[in-house]
Amino acid sequence: MSNEFRCDYAMSAEVEHMCKVAKGPDHGPAPLPEEGKWIQAKEVKDISGYTHGVGWCAPQQGACKLSLNVKDGVIQEALVETIGCSGMTHSAAMAAEILPGKTILEALNTDLVCDAINTAMRELFLQIAYGRTQSAFSEGGLVIGAGMEDLGKGARSMVGTMYGTVAKGVRYLEMTEGYCTRMALDENDEVIGYEFVSLGKMTDFIKKGMEPNEAYEKSKGTYGRFAEAVKYIDPRKE
Repeated sequence: MSNEFRCDYAMSAEVEHMCKVAKGPDHGPAPLPEEGKWIQAKEVKDISGYTHGVGWCAPQQGACKLSLNVKDGVIQEALVETIGCSGMTHSAAMAAEILPGKTILEALNTDLVCDAINTAMRELFLQIAYGRTQSAFSEGGLVIGAGMEDLGKGARSMVGTMYGTVAKGVRYLEMTEGYCTRMALDENDEVIGYEFVSLGKMTDFIKKGMEPNEAYEKSKGTYGRFAEAVKYIDPRKE
């Protein structure tokens, strides 16, 4: 490869009168692992991968997890998950519409409505530009739909909400499995399990025509030594 480079830009008088010194080695960028291949990324279209980024807003009131599936530099799939801020959920609805079809560079420079989502985009860009993606060593990468698979059968985000005080101890409010309805305590008033309702399952049952009370009961589950409890409490009321 020739090391001759032209410069068609304006130069200061000092630079104009300098003599030319030949350029030495030019190995290009370090290869990145992308979808089972090693790529020297020189342009946006060289970037592919599926990965995540987490962001937060200036007052740190809420957080966003952004997942993008990028093929040849273009975002083909976007999953936006938010927590802690009611306004952010509406911003996420807009971002999920804005992102698909944009190049990864366009997305980095697009106002995604909410600071937390913009920050998540920045953090994700760093991972994908350096080849630190979930699909780095997966031949051909992940199919479009990987984001939905991340959500699982109920197509709901995995959320955990716990609350505790010195005076009254811990309360389990929401677990990955669902909405916590009862906590199980032993003879020492220590937590040994909990009961939950899978809201995704319950909603699906109701959509299929099941009576709400029956759907509610059918969607219940327990974790830990729930059946061995000496006492059960409602974490929101007791």
